[in-house]
Amino acid sequence: MKVLLATSNRHKVSEILQIWGDVPFEILTLNDFPEFPPVVEDGHTFEANSLKKAREAARFSGLISVSDDSGIEVDALNGRPGVHSARFAGSGATDEDNNLKLLQELKTIPLDSPLRKARFRCVAALVSPRGDETIVNGVVEGRVIDSPRGSHGFGYDPLFFVPEKGKTTAEMTSIEKHAISHRAKAFRKLKEILLQILQD
Repeated sequence: MKVLLATSNRHKVSEILQIWGDVPFEILTLNDFPEFPPVVEDGHTFEANSLKKAREAARFSGLISVSDDSGIEVDALNGRPGVHSARFAGSGATDEDNNLKLLQELKTIPLDSPLRKARFRCVAALVSPRGDETIVNGVVEGRVIDSPRGSHGFGYDPLFFVPEKGKTTAEMTSIEKHAISHRAKAFRKLKEILLQILQD
């Protein structure tokens, strides 16, 4: 069985492969399909975007396709940046650009304020060539701090502090992060579903 990860983001691919570990199916990515047209992520929810990517990938490749959409939701910003997390500072924004914008928007919020509560949310979709669809979710709760800490991970990891661990997700080892992360929670659920499909 072949499974297409409908992304070409090398950070995301690396994380998913680490989360899944050894699996009895072949994993492909969009790097294996250079002719695949870009998907416009114009949905208003993580679910809409992840389903759209997985549907188009399954239709194009004829393979079981998996996609996710994820981001950070900050209480002080009424859940923003949410689905716009990757382009919070504008089209083509870097991780650093997005982090700087988030810090700027929260600069008047005290570090101990409950409004700095935030969560990373991941919604992953699995779509078969026949049109069968499954959605899974993963969430990790934390807080946004006032300056970056740590050099691991990507995206908002340097600003996302997990109180129970006493560190940001950028300060965690990959093993520590995958034990609690939103993406790990969602993709572990998907792995079980894929193993069941393989067994059936």
